[in-house]
Amino acid sequence: PWWVSILILTAVVFIYTVLTNPNYRETFNVMIFGRPTATATEGILLTIRITLIGFGIATILGLFAGLARVSSNPILYNLSTLYVEVVRGVPLVVLMLYFAFVLLPIVVDLLVKLGTALNIATLASLDLRNISFELRATAALAFGYGAYEAEVFRAGIQSIERGQMEAARSLGMTYLQAMRYVILPQAIRRVLPPLGNDFIAMLKDSSLATVLAVPELTQLGRIQRSSTFRVFEVFNTVAILYLSMTLLLSFGVRTLERRLSGERTTATIR
Repeated sequence: PWWVSILILTAVVFIYTVLTNPNYRETFNVMIFGRPTATATEGILLTIRITLIGFGIATILGLFAGLARVSSNPILYNLSTLYVEVVRGVPLVVLMLYFAFVLLPIVVDLLVKLGTALNIATLASLDLRNISFELRATAALAFGYGAYEAEVFRAGIQSIERGQMEAARSLGMTYLQAMRYVILPQAIRRVLPPLGNDFIAMLKDSSLATVLAVPELTQLGRIQRSSTFRVFEVFNTVAILYLSMTLLLSFGVRTLERRLSGERTTATIR
């Protein structure tokens, strides 16, 4: 397709520019390996780490919230619905700032008081200043995307025919056993492509960690731009790196979706 040709041409031009232009080469090295004076991993590796950890937590949180969303227990249903509706209604950048500067200090303060009351030294010695902004950004992303993953799992579970649950219960399984051994294995296969798309979205939204001065790819680009005044080279490099990662992941998601679709078609024919 012509759009693939344009992307390949863009990649070739960018690689050639990095190899021949010292300004682009310096910028590229900083984005990949971080600043020479850095004391911690920065740039693209930090972006990937935030995304992987955040998405792992969001998936677990979303799974439990999704199960609660289809539960007949009114307490679980209403609490999970409140979580999903509130979090999805707040912009992610606002949620990140709120989580980092409002919610987390409250939680730490409560834990310190609890540790003091129960004489638990670990909790009583907690210090908000020791919690890095990388951890705060990761937790905020996980908390925010957990609401979206809850809806993905809810839709996946409800897409399974109700007869599956009835058949499992008629065989003597409890509700939890039927959900674990019959419903969830089928639902997870159906939600893998949407989960992959959300992983790509989180990779891009990890750039919002720049509001907390976390030295991920976007923040590192801003630092490099302010120190060198090379706006064109810096943000071209940042955009190309994000585009490269998202295109590779999108290709993987499409491949997975086609494979799962083919398997479902084969199973239907049989």
